Amino acid sequence: MSERSSNENSSRVVRSGAGRVRKAAIIATIAAFGVSACAGLNDTQRRTATGAGIGTAVGAVIGGSQSGGKGVRNGALIGGAVAGLGTYIWSSRMEAQKRAMEESTRGTGVQVTQTAENLLQLDIPSDISFAVNRAEIRPDFRPILDRFGQTLVSNPAATVQIVGHTDSSGSDAVNNPLSVNRAASTRDYLVGRGVQPSRITIDGRGAWEPVADNGSADGRARNRRVEIYVGEARQAAAPGQQQVR
Repeated sequence: MSERSSNENSSRVVRSGAGRVRKAAIIATIAAFGVSACAGLNDTQRRTATGAGIGTAVGAVIGGSQSGGKGVRNGALIGGAVAGLGTYIWSSRMEAQKRAMEESTRGTGVQVTQTAENLLQLDIPSDISFAVNRAEIRPDFRPILDRFGQTLVSNPAATVQIVGHTDSSGSDAVNNPLSVNRAASTRDYLVGRGVQPSRITIDGRGAWEPVADNGSADGRARNRRVEIYVGEARQAAAPGQQQVR
């Protein structure tokens, strides 16, 4: 069964001139920071850098050179923090968020981890988050987002990136906007629970970053997912706020 978007108008986010804009933004970013290796950027790195600003683009270049697709994604988050408030820390508030989400997602299949970059990562599988071809929040996903929204309200220093994914069935013209719509639905739900929209950025990766083999039904189900990343920038930590080591 193919992944199809329920809103064809959103396919306008995939534009013929996007590649030129992305490349220009990255080249300008690299020049500003004195980095000269722009010729080595791949398509994933260019997509990651889109719309995220100078620091994010540089972070994507650095992360991508270290660990591939996930490095690009995490590098972009790190770069955004460098440009804004500094590198991420793992504070006692972040640790409290992690424990709260581990407790509230136990037995659901949601994976809650601390990344090497001090980001709180939530991997939400398709059987919890979204039905095939759909971008509406499933009922089983709502209690998880309710609790997650509470932890974000309790930690106003943290920022969030939500990344939507699809399997490889269907074309990029269908999968790319669908993945963005899934991330947008997740953001909108959190905003409805009191999280400031300015704290949340979204991205859609279509089928670009699979975590399983798209040749099987189980693999495709695993690839239809949402990833959520939470980070607390070093300079955002309140005076006296303990950093967990």
